Amino acid sequence: MVATLSLPIIDLSSPHRLSTANSIRQACVEYGFFYLVNHGVDTDFVSKVFDQSCKFFSLPVQRKMDLARKEYRGYTPLYAETLDPTSLSKGDPKETYYIGPIEDTSIAHLNQWPSEELLPNWRPTMKSLYWKLLAAGKSLLSLIALSLNLEEDYFEKIGALNKPASFLRLLHYPGELGSDEQICGASPHSDYGMITLLMTDGVPGLQICKDKVNQPQVWEDVPHVEGALIVNIGDMMERWTNCLYRYPSSNKCFFFCFFY
Repeated sequence: MVATLSLPIIDLSSPHRLSTANSIRQACVEYGFFYLVNHGVDTDFVSKVFDQSCKFFSLPVQRKMDLARKEYRGYTPLYAETLDPTSLSKGDPKETYYIGPIEDTSIAHLNQWPSEELLPNWRPTMKSLYWKLLAAGKSLLSLIALSLNLEEDYFEKIGALNKPASFLRLLHYPGELGSDEQICGASPHSDYGMITLLMTDGVPGLQICKDKVNQPQVWEDVPHVEGALIVNIGDMMERWTNCLYRYPSSNKCFFFCFFY
């Protein structure tokens, strides 16, 4: 039986910035994950996002393949990705949709979008989500800077927020029954960037392993908290902090993830 992990809850709107930064520091050192509330993405809008995401993934395969991934943007079908080649005999049983930076007009045109006739309001909904998560991530990074005893605008000063290559990724894990393999929607992995913001549709599925080195690995469930984003530290932040802030291994139903 897999244990359930109780992660810290961080309030992004708290006026007590130093104490909030200290809580973030403790969470990043101990877990590498935490919940984020009052982040500016309200629950009604999140429901709309998941509804639009479900509509896309429910389309016939050929309709989805019309938007097959190019320039790291668009649709990726089931089994096309393998995050850990040693863990599965075939690719990960998930399908995804990538939306790249939209604030940089020089590359925004690379994004692919379903037509308005096919999926009305899909594009504006996802663009709105992108902007909301970009703002939440920027606010959070100022607190992470404080948690490292740096100035709040440190990441801006070094250029880390100058046209960041932030990606929004919609994910669908259909699930598999009757397989002899232990199936993970996404094989054990870490994320490459500074931070990742993610949210589930309420269906359990996210697990983390706090200690990636020890064997056997111990995996713990991360329960859904209504209205909360789940934040994890990425490889880049782990490296920047000389592994003070660490990213445990994770395997991840419907999700959306925002890679900052």
